[in-house]
Amino acid sequence: MTLLVPNKPTRPRTGPLRVGLFGAGRVAGQLGPALVAAGHAVAFVWSRHGATAEALAAVLPGAAVLPDLGPPLPPADVYLLAVPDAAVAPVLAAVAWPAGAVVAHLAGALPLAVFESQPEVRGGVLYPLQTFSPGRAVDWAAVPLCVEAADAGAQNLLLALARSLSSDVRPLASADRLRLHVAAVFANNFTNHLLGVADALLAEAGLPAALLAPLVRETVDKALAAGSPFAVQTGPAARRDVPTLGAHRAALAAHPYWLGIYNQLTDSIQAQLLPGLGPAGK
Repeated sequence: MTLLVPNKPTRPRTGPLRVGLFGAGRVAGQLGPALVAAGHAVAFVWSRHGATAEALAAVLPGAAVLPDLGPPLPPADVYLLAVPDAAVAPVLAAVAWPAGAVVAHLAGALPLAVFESQPEVRGGVLYPLQTFSPGRAVDWAAVPLCVEAADAGAQNLLLALARSLSSDVRPLASADRLRLHVAAVFANNFTNHLLGVADALLAEAGLPAALLAPLVRETVDKALAAGSPFAVQTGPAARRDVPTLGAHRAALAAHPYWLGIYNQLTDSIQAQLLPGLGPAGK
């Protein structure tokens, strides 16, 4: 497990908080040190993998390892559930929360309503819009943090915590956060998969993936600068270059899944460019 110490936050710190951290994986492994760098204290770390909890707690001054989810739960000002989405509800149900505890998950797609089954807690969300990978340090000051909470007091606490970590903090309701998460999947996960397909096609020809690096950087820079990426769409699909599209399809004949993606994206690009369709994808 690689533990990374982030850059110092650029925004003023809130008063030091005691944080109970559930999880010791990719997100928690970077969040824990970021909390300490922002002046907070991690009271404990829990993980279903004891060794990873011990490794993370070892680099967080004063942090204990919570051996299990049974009582008593050590006191904290806020409890953060940096666990997989599917584990949030089971962890919530397994812990004997103190009445009025502020408990927040970090998931983009889970609604605030997940806390309704635990009326004793003041539920919240602290969603970092970033991808986390082992060995790659995240600059928390630049990570958008989206906050939602069940009451004003919990929201103010989470906003203050978020602002001690990041310079880009915004309240965001569950429905809008879900739409943001979908957008992030298109921008990050699907894009990464398409880069993987491109890399595999180059490898078949004995060509290095580095050939695409200038093109990829220019594509992203141009799309972000344009305001609407649709406005700067190029390529054979956009210009309805039938011979080139046919040659590409023939080259992909041995890869039916990739050919399917190629055809669907071609159709989407061409439909998007129809007069009157606009950016809403109607």
